[in-house]
Amino acid sequence: MRGKPAPKRKIEGDLKYNDKSIAKFINYLMIEGKKTVSQKIVYGAFDIIKDKAKQDPRHVFNKAIKKVSPLVEVRGKRVGGANYQVPVQVRGERRFYLGCHWMINAAHDRRGRSMEEKLAAEILDASNGEGAAIKKREAVHKMAEANKAFAHFSR
Repeated sequence: MRGKPAPKRKIEGDLKYNDKSIAKFINYLMIEGKKTVSQKIVYGAFDIIKDKAKQDPRHVFNKAIKKVSPLVEVRGKRVGGANYQVPVQVRGERRFYLGCHWMINAAHDRRGRSMEEKLAAEILDASNGEGAAIKKREAVHKMAEANKAFAHFSR
């Protein structure tokens, strides 16, 4: 690696709720720098959640992220000509990123409705412990559990 790593930027809270995690989620959802489109989708999804769940959408969102975020993942490590899938614990920032990413992808994969409705449905499903994002988390955990024998390669 040449030079210094890029410094971490401080992120400010989003416009409506002044919450940093929602601001990050909006940034992860953003495509081609169109932040206002991303904000419209997220806030629209939050309005749908407010109507359906009759709860604070921030609470539902945080619960969903907590349930979707993985505790362990597998990383490939080459040892003596063989590649092993080594289970490793996931740092906090990466946990949040993976949880958001899986929820966004699961919402994209749903068919038919607008992105606001798909995202709202995925967040509600994740907060209830179901949905495609939760299945992805379970698959990652199962893979880590299956490769627990190679955990000693993690160092």
